[in-house]
Amino acid sequence: MNANPPPPSPEHKAPLLVESNDYEQYLLHSRSEILYVLKSLIERVCQVTVFFGENNLILTSVIEADETGMVLDFGASGEMNRKAQEAKKLFCVTNLDKVKVQFILHGMTKIDYQGRPAFRAELPESLLRLQRREYYRLTMPITRPLKCLLPLPQADGSIRSREVDVVDISGGGLAMISPPDDVPLEEGMEIPGSSVELPEIGTIAATLNIRTLFEITLRNGARLRRSGCQFINLPGPMQTLIQRYIIKTERERKARESGFG
Repeated sequence: MNANPPPPSPEHKAPLLVESNDYEQYLLHSRSEILYVLKSLIERVCQVTVFFGENNLILTSVIEADETGMVLDFGASGEMNRKAQEAKKLFCVTNLDKVKVQFILHGMTKIDYQGRPAFRAELPESLLRLQRREYYRLTMPITRPLKCLLPLPQADGSIRSREVDVVDISGGGLAMISPPDDVPLEEGMEIPGSSVELPEIGTIAATLNIRTLFEITLRNGARLRRSGCQFINLPGPMQTLIQRYIIKTERERKARESGFG
């Protein structure tokens, strides 16, 4: 699970994708374990959001799963159902008893299931299952973005620091955005000595590993590159600072929404 689709539109309230590279220890690979989770989704009638292509999605549910594959309901839109059949990679996200479940399907085909149309797919190769406390990722307030300082090596052997905006952060990593040609980054690149100042909390220093890169286009036509990064061996005290900052920011947000901020 190494790629991420473009983010859904802000109006959509489905559970958001997390970057599975940050949470490899929570991936299930055993077919029996994957089947157990899928059958639990059937029993609980859990709604599954399927993302594919450029901001396309359908809402569905798993209605059958066994060793030979799985069956999902058709979505409400005929056009989206058709596009889903043409997609080579589909990102599926749902919640099961307050646990986030995420997996990838490599294609779906239309079948007749008990007299109605449905999708059939191979079982996913892996499945991500996360408790809320394990995956919680804070999206940064627009009015108070965090800044990440990246010490990047230059061709002459010197180091040049570049500042980028942090768009979200968790105990496992962060995502940042920059103009596509402004900061030279590559997937797999490690950046030791990176730092992020957390206002009123402290500064974290970490080695970042660039796990995902993709371009996004804003409504005004501007292009940005989003980089998903994993913290490498982040010390416990640094993780504590991040959790303190997340709790503080969420508390302030709730206070503003209730009229007490």
